[in-house]
Amino acid sequence: MPTSCCFACQRSWISYHPSSINLRRHRFVVASSAAAGMELSLTRPDDWHLHLREGELLHAVASHSGDFGGRRWWCSARQFGRAIVMPNLKPPITTTEAAVAYRQSILKALPEGSVFDPLMTLYLTDNTSPEEIKLARQSGVVFAVKLYPAGATTNSQDGVTDIFGKCLPVLEEMAKHNMPLLVHGEVTDPSVDIFDREKVFIETILEPLLKKLPHLKIVMEHITTMEAVKFIESCSEGSVAATVTPQHLILNRNSLFQGGLQPHNYCLPVLKREIHREAIVSAVTSGSNRYFLGTDSAPHERRRKECTCGCAGIYNAPVALSLYAKVFEQAGSLDKLEAFTSFNGPDFYGLPRNTSKIKLRKSSWKVPVSYPYEHGEIVPMFAGETLEWLPSNN
Repeated sequence: MPTSCCFACQRSWISYHPSSINLRRHRFVVASSAAAGMELSLTRPDDWHLHLREGELLHAVASHSGDFGGRRWWCSARQFGRAIVMPNLKPPITTTEAAVAYRQSILKALPEGSVFDPLMTLYLTDNTSPEEIKLARQSGVVFAVKLYPAGATTNSQDGVTDIFGKCLPVLEEMAKHNMPLLVHGEVTDPSVDIFDREKVFIETILEPLLKKLPHLKIVMEHITTMEAVKFIESCSEGSVAATVTPQHLILNRNSLFQGGLQPHNYCLPVLKREIHREAIVSAVTSGSNRYFLGTDSAPHERRRKECTCGCAGIYNAPVALSLYAKVFEQAGSLDKLEAFTSFNGPDFYGLPRNTSKIKLRKSSWKVPVSYPYEHGEIVPMFAGETLEWLPSNN
C-alpha cells in the first residue's frame, strides 16, 4: 500500500472537524507562534494501558531508539516511569506465575540503565479463581485484572463469556482486595452495530455490575463515546475512572477512510463520530481526576496491518506525549496536562507519584516513517509527519 495513501488523512486531521474548526485552527496557530520555544517540565508520566507484545516484537518496541531533533529517544521505557501492561498474549497471561515470568521477559528487553517499571495484569476468563486473585495481590507485581469480552479485540478469544455467572466470585474477591478491573467496554453481539457497542456495554454490563458490586474499582479503558463520559461522571469519584488514548482525542471515524482505507488508523474500539471526540476532549481537558493517560499503544508488524484482514491497533508510543500536549494546548489547558499524564493514574491506583521529571519543548520533529526490526517494520501513528512538542529527559 503506498505511503501517500496510508498517511494522507493523518496530515490533515484537523480539517475533519465541523465548521467551527476554522476558529479553532486560528487560535491554535496563534498560540503556537506565541509559544515557540516554550518548555514544560512534567512529573514523569505513566502509561496505564500499554501493549508490549512478546518475542522479537517485545524487544523491538521496548528498546528501539531514534534521533528526533538531534536527541536520542526511546519509546515507552524512556518516556514513562511505569505502565500497566496488557495480558492478551498467545497464550494469555491468566496466572500470577505467568505474569511474573512475563515481567522478567520485559525487564530483560529494556535498554541498559532503564528504570521503567512494568505493572502486570491478569487476563480474566470464565475459569479464573478467587484464589488466583489472592496470589496476584500477594505477588507485589500484579496490579489489576483485565476483562476482555470473548472476541472483542486482538487475542480476546479466551475472554469472558459469563461475567454475572462464572466470574462473579472472582469480582467479589477483587473488590475485597481493592484490585481494579480493567474493562474493554464493548459487547460482542453481532446484531449490535460496531459504533454502538460501547454504549450497549455500559447499559447491559457496567451499570448492572456496579449495582451488584458498588465497591469494585473499575477502569473503563480507551473510552470513545459521549455515553462513556456521562457514565464516568455519574459514578462515585475514586471508584470508576477511564483511560484515554491519543487517537480517540485527535481522530474521528473519517480518519479511517479519508483518501482511501487507512489501516494504521484502525483500532478497537473503532474511532467514532466527531461529536464523541469533542465530548472526550472536553472531559479530559477539564481537569477532572477521573481521566488519565492510557495510550493503548498496540504494535503490529506492517504486513499484518496492510493486508486483506488487517489487525486492530495503533502504535502511538513514540508520539503519544507530543499528541497529548497538542490536544491540551489547543484546548487552552496546558496547565492541566500534568495531572492527566502524571497524577490521576497513580492516585487512582493508590501508588506514589513519580519523583523524576521530563520536559516537553515546543520544537518541531519528524516522526520516523517506520521502525525496522529483525522480522519486519512497525509503522507509528503519524508516520513521516512533523509534530510540535518534543519530549526530552534533559
